[in-house]
Amino acid sequence: MLGIALSGGGIRGIAHAGALKAFEDNNIKIDVIGGTSSGALVATLYALGYSPYYIFQTFKIYAKEIIGMNSSYVLSKIKSKFLGKEEEITGIKTGESLEKVYNKVAFRKGIKEISEIKKMPIVITAVDIKDGKEYIFTNCVPKVENKEKYITDIPIGKAVRASSSFPAIFCPCEFKEHSFYDGGVLDNVPVKEVKKQGANKVIAINFKADDVDNSSNIMDLGMRTLDIMGNKISEKNLEISDFILTIKTDKTGLFDIEKLDSCYKYGYETVIENLEKIKQVLGIDEYNK
Repeated sequence: MLGIALSGGGIRGIAHAGALKAFEDNNIKIDVIGGTSSGALVATLYALGYSPYYIFQTFKIYAKEIIGMNSSYVLSKIKSKFLGKEEEITGIKTGESLEKVYNKVAFRKGIKEISEIKKMPIVITAVDIKDGKEYIFTNCVPKVENKEKYITDIPIGKAVRASSSFPAIFCPCEFKEHSFYDGGVLDNVPVKEVKKQGANKVIAINFKADDVDNSSNIMDLGMRTLDIMGNKISEKNLEISDFILTIKTDKTGLFDIEKLDSCYKYGYETVIENLEKIKQVLGIDEYNK
């Protein structure tokens, strides 16, 4: 069984859809998928049965709605703070638009909660800011001792919102007694969890930390910092993967919506450039029997 673990990376996450398209074009079947943050956005749509190209088009249609900052919300938070109220500015986006979009696309497949996904096992990571622990949203709880960390009754929109609630940008996502933030806080590439779903080969897909130079701006520096942190956090997971596919996206910022097309292309091309190595790792002749 082949598993794919998709990392977070802001708008660059659409490169994962390009990578999935390249796998499909070369008859490489994916049996298990997992994702964190933007990786969770792509992984969920794929597990729901949507094609990589449809995922790409969905991102293009809804990106501004999901990412566009809600100025009235921000102003209300700032006003509350200046008026001396106890309410704190926990994020400049609620994440509700993302949740609604994903609930809508899931409903088109007749699915409400993650447990109802039948195409393949899926794992999505998030971190509860209250207890500092990682939780996994999945349709298939593995045979492990610590089953408390696995959640199966969460709505699709709520799951991806929780995994993608990047601190300071998005408010924490509340679900039952939990207060979830971005899964990348503890696990940016969920290789270990994909393996627990029975995958005997796992390809981890992450992003190259862009180089910085005299022309780099504050966003470039911020993205490089996030990439370094994400890859450092995921070192142990990356070590147990069978192949690491690192995508370079040419200084694409966290919310550079105008670079969706190029990121999709980068993902596709990176798989093609590494196709022979991937086939060798998978033992492709045996794999296709």
